Amino acid sequence: MTSVLLRKLTAAAIAAVAVVAMAAPAASADTPNPGWERFAGCPGPSEKSEISACIRSVIKGGHFQMGSKKVPISKPMTLVGGVNPEFQNFSWNSKGGLSPVKQQVPGGVIGLTGLDWLVNFLDIDSLQLFAVTELVGPPVFGENLTLPIRVRLINPVLGSKCYVGSASNPIVLNLTEGTTNPPPPNQPISGKQAEFQEDPPGIATLKNAVAVDNSFAAPGASGCVLTLFGFIPISINGLVNSQSGLPAPAGTNETVQIIDTELAPRAFIYP
Repeated sequence: MTSVLLRKLTAAAIAAVAVVAMAAPAASADTPNPGWERFAGCPGPSEKSEISACIRSVIKGGHFQMGSKKVPISKPMTLVGGVNPEFQNFSWNSKGGLSPVKQQVPGGVIGLTGLDWLVNFLDIDSLQLFAVTELVGPPVFGENLTLPIRVRLINPVLGSKCYVGSASNPIVLNLTEGTTNPPPPNQPISGKQAEFQEDPPGIATLKNAVAVDNSFAAPGASGCVLTLFGFIPISINGLVNSQSGLPAPAGTNETVQIIDTELAPRAFIYP
């Protein structure tokens, strides 16, 4: 999210304050006014006093590739929270943050592990593999949108704690609508600035932004455990890494994300 875009958001938010009085009252200071429930993940006044604006972004398409695995973003993911007047200190409550959406990974668990014999023991549904992106720190809005994340890999074969990235060793995305400058072998790619609207009145709406990054690194997998005979745990981190090209250094990974964003002053959302 560029500084130019932030100035547009700020201008729209200031204009919206003039019509705050028209918002319908609600029963609680931390309950959104009717019609604004989609911003419920933005902390209310009693939860975090310094927030002045609420942000809701929907990542509605694109892809995420790390190592040799490329995952389409086929199901929308939503990021909801709030920022202070300087667009810093993004925070969220239990209804906000990044929604835990399962994206299907092509090739399934056999493609991830190389264990062909699993086809003899698992049905088609159990062979499917899903990836869930999780925040491990607050997003930072500036010239780029910085997202510290980890990716959870979900399949019964992998155990319940199979991750790429962690709070101490995150995947750090620096999403830009401009042009990247990655290390080789990746080549520069370009995003696209959003279409700015003020619709409905008082909300800054940014449609169809294309945010890109192909300069990030991805660590190796951790916590992936195959349990044989129901009680013998065997680490398969090495299998996952060798089949997926992990760890993958900067210049070998890529994400392209198509994003719609709404921003409104918190006073407009909460009574």
